[in-house]
Amino acid sequence: MSSCTPFLNPAEAARRLGVSAKALRIYEQRGLVAPVRTMAGWRAYGPAEMARAAEIAALRALGLSLVQVARVLGGDAQELEPALAAHQASLEERARQLAGTLEKVRSLRADLARGQAPAAGELVRLLEPAIERGVAFDLPWPWGGERFELREILPLTYIVGPLGSGKTRLARRLAEVLPDTAFLGLDRIAADGAIGRADMDSDPALKSRVARTLARLVDDGARMSGALAALVAELEAEGPAVLVVDMIEDGLDQATQQALIAHLRGRGPHGRPLFMLTRSCAILDLAAVGSDEAIILCPANHSPPVRVAPYPGAPGYEAVATCLASPQVRARVACPPRQA
Repeated sequence: MSSCTPFLNPAEAARRLGVSAKALRIYEQRGLVAPVRTMAGWRAYGPAEMARAAEIAALRALGLSLVQVARVLGGDAQELEPALAAHQASLEERARQLAGTLEKVRSLRADLARGQAPAAGELVRLLEPAIERGVAFDLPWPWGGERFELREILPLTYIVGPLGSGKTRLARRLAEVLPDTAFLGLDRIAADGAIGRADMDSDPALKSRVARTLARLVDDGARMSGALAALVAELEAEGPAVLVVDMIEDGLDQATQQALIAHLRGRGPHGRPLFMLTRSCAILDLAAVGSDEAIILCPANHSPPVRVAPYPGAPGYEAVATCLASPQVRARVACPPRQA
């Protein structure tokens, strides 16, 4: 290996690609990219490997599963058609929104040229797309009525805390005070295994979306189950602008959780905002939290919930890390051995 060749270690490569180091390992495990090895046996990514990984990341950003990515890289370009069609539709919608905003600006400037000032609220409405929506409210019991403020609502927000910390009460309160928001509880799958609120039989379009998403998740390593189908049905249903999900990992094994969170991240910055209660390190991988994600910690001592930055040393980071457990540990705690 030439000392002049810009080879990167996995952390550096992931940072430049805008993906997690775990994602690079998954690409390698699937045979999609093959990093070279240093004399000491460490993985390294040179120009060829970086170009290949960048292509994979771009295909994933378009919504392709890893199985579909492998087909495209293998020469089957037809796998791209549905993804490109969806991307085109998204771009066209954004273009329509931008055209409408431009027309408003032209109209306001024409009014100003005639000496007419903007009416009350017009500038606010003009700038609405650029204003981050936030929320503020008085916290319910067990807090003492302290004020809670969330300045921005991002596509993915994790709510974390130990047992009894009040995180479910916080989540329910968020669903109450945020406009057009629904709380998705643990009753999302019925006792008989039937899917809960989302009625797919009466909505063929929803049924088709759910089937596509489930197939993509299974391609990425998820295990099909009633819990997964119920969750995906709710996520894909037309409805509230914001969704608050109680213990999103409920009923899902580790591989399914990893496939699910990768899918949710793949929606990009314009995805429907989700608040997710979790205590799983497969869902909340602190090393993979991106700029479109936030962490809210409900402390054990019932101090007011706080937003926590996802890096070691940040206030609250160690408390968040302590709350997270692997799916195996969570399953063991949930099903203690019978006493003799």
